[in-house]
Amino acid sequence: MGANYYEEALKLHRVNGGKIEIRPKVPLETRHDLSIAYTPGVAAPCLEIHKNPETVYEYTVKGNLVAVVSDGSAVLGLGNIGGAAAIPVMEGKCVLFKAFGGVDAVPVCLDTQDPDEIVSVVKNISPIFGGINLEDIAAPRCFDIERRLQAALDIPVFHDDQHGTAVVVSAAVINAYRLLDRPLRDVKAVISGAGAAGAAIVKMLLQLGISDIVVCDRQGVISADRMSSLSTDKLDLLEMTNKARVRGGLAEAVWGRDLFIGVSGPGLLNGDMVRTMNERPVIFAMANPDPEILPDEAKEAGAAVVGTGRSDFPNQINNVLVFPGIFKGALAARAKAITKEMKLAAAFALADVIKADELSADYIIPDVFDGRVAEAVASAAEKAWREG
Repeated sequence: MGANYYEEALKLHRVNGGKIEIRPKVPLETRHDLSIAYTPGVAAPCLEIHKNPETVYEYTVKGNLVAVVSDGSAVLGLGNIGGAAAIPVMEGKCVLFKAFGGVDAVPVCLDTQDPDEIVSVVKNISPIFGGINLEDIAAPRCFDIERRLQAALDIPVFHDDQHGTAVVVSAAVINAYRLLDRPLRDVKAVISGAGAAGAAIVKMLLQLGISDIVVCDRQGVISADRMSSLSTDKLDLLEMTNKARVRGGLAEAVWGRDLFIGVSGPGLLNGDMVRTMNERPVIFAMANPDPEILPDEAKEAGAAVVGTGRSDFPNQINNVLVFPGIFKGALAARAKAITKEMKLAAAFALADVIKADELSADYIIPDVFDGRVAEAVASAAEKAWREG
């Protein structure tokens, strides 16, 4: 990112005092307006909701309102910068919800990183919200927080860094192998990064039928010889992966593989490593702002399809393609959770936005400004929930 973007961003935020505001939906120009929007008329919907709690979706903003919750512990590539410093990102997320999905969202930036306190706060503010989007909460506590909140609440709880990433990656995988005309069951995958995103990607690849998966973290391949040093979450990953019993580092992991998915750090993959992969590999190097390998180097080494997380290269794998639509669909269905069936349906819907005769090596994932995306994803998610 060039310095001009930083300077322009500082000016935009400073001049506008942030990126979001609240505006009334109804007129407040007369005493009559005030009497029905507020007292005494407002007592009527209060009493209706008290009698029938489900009517809260009809009489209030709950049916189209999401909380974007963060403790600031894993913000973009900036690390643990805290709740206050995370506000610009969470405001941005709210803008994306509205601009791309028509969903209202409110940033909730917390001054605690204690999982018990986070769970308690979110539970206690949940009555007004139709869904909870957890954002930029560090692994492994993000797994526990999401599990506990979803068990406690009857509204969807979605950690976008996990599931949004996994859905977009899955759509890209579907279309890459449609283009290459290869069945997914034959694909051998390697994932660099065993955090929130990596774990969720593993689970979705398994749903797609890709069963031969190797995962690497900073210490190398997650394998049986490291069991004594693995966390509970990485032991769970090991249960699902590395059936080939690969050992070593990333160089050993990519050898003879078809698909590389990077959710780790810059420069970890090089052309020589790509050349050890199977013919015409697919490379999704999504570390931001600097990917695991630059597209030109990957293509020179034989990659058939390359995607990154950046907007200045083809095939940007960006969560904004997913989370507005998934929440739009979940809210429309009054879903109690976002299920694996909803996520899988969303991945195929996103992939299907691009027709077979439109696919190319530089066009396997829709553009973030493609107006078809949010509605396609929302419809698929809503249908998947209703069909149970």
